[in-house]
Amino acid sequence: MKTTTTASTHTEPWDVIIIGGGATGAGTARDCARRGLKTLMLERHDIATGATGRNHGLLHSGSRYAVTDRESAEECIKENMILKKIARHCVEKTDGLFLTLPEDDLSYQSKFIESCQAAGINVQAIDPKEALLREPSANPTIIGAVLVPDGTVDPFRLTLSNILDAKEHGAEILTYHEVLGLIKEQNRIIGVKIYDHVNKEEKDIYGNIIVNASGIWGQKIAEYADLKIKMFPAKGSLLIFGHRVNQMVLNRCRKPADADILVPGDTICLIGTTSTHVPFEEVDQMYVNPEEVDILLREGEKLSPSLVNTRILRGYAGVRPLVASDDDPSGRNVSRGIVLLDHEIRDGLEGFITITGGKLMTYRLMAEWATDLICKKLNNTTRCTTAEVNLPGSRLTKEEVNKKIISVPSSIRESAIYRMGDKAENLSCNTDIENSLVCECEEVSAGEVEYAFKELHVNNLIDLRRRTRVGMGTCQGELCACRAAGLMNQYSNLPANKCKESLSVFLNERWKGIRPIAWGDTLRESEFTSWIYEGVCGLNLSEEQLKNTKK
Repeated sequence: MKTTTTASTHTEPWDVIIIGGGATGAGTARDCARRGLKTLMLERHDIATGATGRNHGLLHSGSRYAVTDRESAEECIKENMILKKIARHCVEKTDGLFLTLPEDDLSYQSKFIESCQAAGINVQAIDPKEALLREPSANPTIIGAVLVPDGTVDPFRLTLSNILDAKEHGAEILTYHEVLGLIKEQNRIIGVKIYDHVNKEEKDIYGNIIVNASGIWGQKIAEYADLKIKMFPAKGSLLIFGHRVNQMVLNRCRKPADADILVPGDTICLIGTTSTHVPFEEVDQMYVNPEEVDILLREGEKLSPSLVNTRILRGYAGVRPLVASDDDPSGRNVSRGIVLLDHEIRDGLEGFITITGGKLMTYRLMAEWATDLICKKLNNTTRCTTAEVNLPGSRLTKEEVNKKIISVPSSIRESAIYRMGDKAENLSCNTDIENSLVCECEEVSAGEVEYAFKELHVNNLIDLRRRTRVGMGTCQGELCACRAAGLMNQYSNLPANKCKESLSVFLNERWKGIRPIAWGDTLRESEFTSWIYEGVCGLNLSEEQLKNTKK
């Protein structure tokens, strides 16, 4: 659907409508709401379903970009320090090592250290023997090591915390609302045409400023306004392993290449990424292929040889929201810098801006830039506070939250605080049922599932996975999904057949990630599980359900 020209009939438009529910969209909603703007955020699926939820969760120190992109490196280290303060329940301060292998050029290490120091990143060359003491899983043949302030960040928690803060300040969040077109009046965008996937209806919504924060899909949103933003879709694939092989982030100390980052996170670790330019038409259908699995395993083993004997849980792929700038076939040399487009200046079209490029690490800064421009257009002089005020979940210390829910069993209490921070005090957990475990792998209680369904924009079991990690552990949902479906029927008031359908879709989605690494015992286990669910439980998807799943 293209831009619609219409007479203005709306009476109370939103100050700002943000298209996109990734970290940048959520961060922009938070910033706008905190500055007193009447804010609406739209997302066609669930939150963090694009590039935000399909990266390696690395809390960049900026070191990786220091040699080739100093501006991005400086932005990363500044935002790294801010997130460690305002989002501490989403962040793990692991530190990281840049390792030089015998096949790498050791002279690159000096250039790397010099570039990091120039960008303001505190790095330190250490003896390889000391590096192995700090991280025993690292390749014992390393000939060089540099200590960097890397860490890990959970993108789902981070995005949700921004949304919770936005809602606390009056923002409205609508997931499963897809933008079908932009409404234009003369030379100004005044609203959006949307489709509500939950209630199956189309609506027109009006706003003073429309923000295109749709990542790689921003190209399509811009086309609704007959504008051109040439994105550079660069596919990146990753593999998740069944437990944490490493406790520190491990990087190869060389020019960025395939599979040179091994990141620990929650109960797992993951190796990534690859980088392949893909046609824009394919960005909604990203799957890991056998060649990428081979690359990730071959190069990952060089960082940490123990990966060879570690069970692979699944593979997944995402698309980096890069803006095309040259003929680089892989996209590795395209800048990770932030791109803010004021379409009034660039294209003569008022009321419409685009924020894209950047990285998960710089989402808050991207949101600040976008909100500064929005406020300028709306004559709002309220300053940004998102770098100073802690996010929901990080307002109390772990010890303070622990005292508030001391009656909750210790195993459930610790894991809930780890995932939810101070929001864990909202868990009821007063009955045996509420304290019972739904997901043994991730120690998710029925009380946490209840809270997610009632308070955290959960519409189905896949949304629940992003909020609680149900089904993200070793069993990949084989044991916990049925229990979660039962609780979904109880807490969401959906009929049993809809919950059963959600369970089928959830298991099918899990299979998509397992399929690229399904051989040997993994394949046999998947076949056996499929036989139980389909043959005994009757969880076959209909043709229509399969079609909807592919969409």
